[in-house]
Amino acid sequence: MMLSLFRPALAMLVLFTLLTGAVYPLVITGIAQLAFPYEAHGSLIARNGKVVGSRLIGQSFASDRYFWPRPSAAGQSGYDAAASSGSNLGPTSKALMDRISAEAARRGAGPLAGDAATASGSGLDPDVSRNNALQQVARVAAARGIEQAKVSGLVEALAKGRALGIFGEPRVNVLELNLALDGLPSQP
Repeated sequence: MMLSLFRPALAMLVLFTLLTGAVYPLVITGIAQLAFPYEAHGSLIARNGKVVGSRLIGQSFASDRYFWPRPSAAGQSGYDAAASSGSNLGPTSKALMDRISAEAARRGAGPLAGDAATASGSGLDPDVSRNNALQQVARVAAARGIEQAKVSGLVEALAKGRALGIFGEPRVNVLELNLALDGLPSQP
């Protein structure tokens, strides 16, 4: 009696393991490769034949000559894709308040966009809000010797609107913005 129940159960286990563990992923990967090859390969950005990053994964920029991304809670030093996650620190956490205060002090006096001091859920967000980018224009322009109007024009040109016109807020991809910034001529 027991063997008659065990055989079909084992057969179903093997069948569904193959279907959901091998066939389905291969079919979906094949469809993605055909329909969305750029995205399926990681939305990589290359300059001069060398991959410099991805449109989907943030990376750290610390120099005043570049726009800074959101703080990252992924890994010890941040922006570690192998340790992608939020910090799990709650609003009453002293460690969270200390980190936000330190980031606010690094960014300087004046109003601060919320995403300038807080990490994203993944810790690898490639975008900053349009307001965050605009708040950094003076620092970047001064460090590069470029007119602020040129730098803010670049931010506005690369800003993307709300998703479906209603979700989220206008945002700018930090890597794309910094690469475009590198393409601007510096003033003597």
